[in-house]
Amino acid sequence: MFPATVFAIFFVLNALIWGEKSSGAVPFGTMFALVFLWFGISVPLIFVGAYVGFRKPAIEDPVKTNKIPRQVPEQAWYMNPAFSILIGGILPFGAVFIELFFILTSIWLHQFYYIFGFLFIVFIILIITCAEITIVLCYFQLCSEDYLWWWRSYLTSGSSALYLFLYAAFYFFTKLDIKKPVSGALYFGYMLIASYSFFVLTGTIGFYACFWFTRLIYSSVKID
Repeated sequence: MFPATVFAIFFVLNALIWGEKSSGAVPFGTMFALVFLWFGISVPLIFVGAYVGFRKPAIEDPVKTNKIPRQVPEQAWYMNPAFSILIGGILPFGAVFIELFFILTSIWLHQFYYIFGFLFIVFIILIITCAEITIVLCYFQLCSEDYLWWWRSYLTSGSSALYLFLYAAFYFFTKLDIKKPVSGALYFGYMLIASYSFFVLTGTIGFYACFWFTRLIYSSVKID
């Protein structure tokens, strides 16, 4: 799903550049080579990975669970899924907010970026922040007897990508002087790809953190 989405956006953007007859457009031969690499390498590896995964033993729950799912009680307003998901994305975005400005400046204003050591530290802070905020909100959710945490844990930290895209739009209107519609479409298209990649990254971190957290706390439950 991820490479298909990225390739679709990239193909549309490249078609816009073709329409402008720009020398920056990716040649048709290169596009065909990318499609060949995708279907010739990536797709077969997906099926190989699925085959290997299904042959492995299934993950066992740390405690016995009821076969009939219990009804989730009515939640408080602040535990509403949409509200908690949007709140959860603020801190991860805040962790990379300052560094994001310099990255966008180096990409779109053709300036040099050379503080990669600090960028690595920010990346570590991002991982820790995503894990911590998702675990905290997951704990509150479990305390409210809402056991549907799987997708919410992914979307909680992944929602930081929404703030990233909104900041990219703010940066476009305040820092850049782009007048042509095609150039604006290129900017928002590439930032959409970056935001989607950020969503997948942060969402995966949040889910794995919650998965580890729930298995840890429920494995400590003693049932006589």
